[in-house]
Amino acid sequence: MFYSHFIKNLLDCLAAFFALVLLLPLIFVLIVLLFITGHRTVFFVQKRVGRNGRVFHLLKFKSMTDARDKNGQLLSDAERLTSFGKWLRRSSLDEIPQLVNVLKGDMSLVGPRPLLTEYMPLYSEEQQKRHLVKPGITGWAQVNGRNAISWTKKFELDVWYVNNQSFWLDCKIIFLTLGRVFRSEGINQDGNATMEPFRGEQ
Repeated sequence: MFYSHFIKNLLDCLAAFFALVLLLPLIFVLIVLLFITGHRTVFFVQKRVGRNGRVFHLLKFKSMTDARDKNGQLLSDAERLTSFGKWLRRSSLDEIPQLVNVLKGDMSLVGPRPLLTEYMPLYSEEQQKRHLVKPGITGWAQVNGRNAISWTKKFELDVWYVNNQSFWLDCKIIFLTLGRVFRSEGINQDGNATMEPFRGEQ
């Protein structure tokens, strides 16, 4: 409890601040490349659910365009995902802006990934426990399959993390994350450009 509420918050803020300072040149280059590759806006902003159900605005670099069909409806994720966007997702560089969320206290470096607000009524009582801690840029589910595993398995891993979080577990997750990013593992669910939406327990 002391680690998760005090030490972890301090380490998160320090790590996010220094990471943003070190990554500023890369952030500038990515913003320029996003404009060059046809993204009219470079940041993706979306409401997500944080600790204790609090809603916040998650930041990411935009990997998709806003292309729409003749009826004004957004095209599918696969159609809107640009080549540069695919590379951003594969390298996980699209997640860099979430360091700002960490500095603001919305997120942690490690924790269950923050999900869409419309999923809230669909969780079981056990799955709701994932919201007892701050969501993370990476997490136990991310290093054990990421988007290549089922929603049920993902939530089981999230709740396991909540019940077992520690400084050493967080260090292990960060170390494993670097390896997964280097190998570009689990980026997409089979047959989908992104993860299939969660529809509740079947």
